[in-house]
Amino acid sequence: MPEPKITALIVARNEERKLPGCLDSVRFAHERIVVVDAASDDDTLAIARRSAEVVIVRPFDDFASQRNAGLAAATGDWILSIDADERVTPGLADEIRSALAEPANRHAGFRIPIRSEILGRPFGYSGTQQDLPMRLFRRGRGSWTGQVHETVDLDGSIGRMRHPLDHHTIPDVRVFLRKIDQYTTLEAHDLYRSGDRYRTRDLTLRPVWLFLKLYLYKQGFRDGLEGLMFCALSGVSAAVRTWKLRELDHLETAS
Repeated sequence: MPEPKITALIVARNEERKLPGCLDSVRFAHERIVVVDAASDDDTLAIARRSAEVVIVRPFDDFASQRNAGLAAATGDWILSIDADERVTPGLADEIRSALAEPANRHAGFRIPIRSEILGRPFGYSGTQQDLPMRLFRRGRGSWTGQVHETVDLDGSIGRMRHPLDHHTIPDVRVFLRKIDQYTTLEAHDLYRSGDRYRTRDLTLRPVWLFLKLYLYKQGFRDGLEGLMFCALSGVSAAVRTWKLRELDHLETAS
């Protein structure tokens, strides 16, 4: 049987520093597609056009729509979805090729663990090391849903890779604060559209609960001062999201 073809799909906005390494890590794929946010104002687009087989430029509406736009242009048998700040390690690349070439493989998709470096430090407790997102699936058997923390709606059974993706994210606090502002806005609008409304306990209790969950239950204190900052700002993010939802409620009342 011929080797299954893989399309690597990357969504990027202002990622001129990280995109080259990401593209290099997926050279084993047969096709590389980069979906570039039309608002990118650095060299992201030029880098993508130099290295990718397909480049799509579109205004950002939500993450699922960005990824589905790339999916519509893909020609590979399998879709490998990664972010610009992620890297496919050689071990994971070998595992992917081996699993997809296996005649007995009947899975429609595979979950891939994430190994994160946050604030310049490898995280082992309070980061994403327990996450198992769906990142590899058969074209035609899945698509993305959800406007913020998008997931793959898959038709078929799911396997799991052993080797992780390397995730070099949130290099400093300034980037963390920008991400909090961006994501909490999207999350608040998503909650509002789904019918959720502001509750005082979500502002007063949920941020504290999230901090304690990450810092004590998941042992974020073992990730050092970077772990403390990550856990604390994760709690702040929950509070900001709730406050933005409150503002949307007030706009509805005022109208």
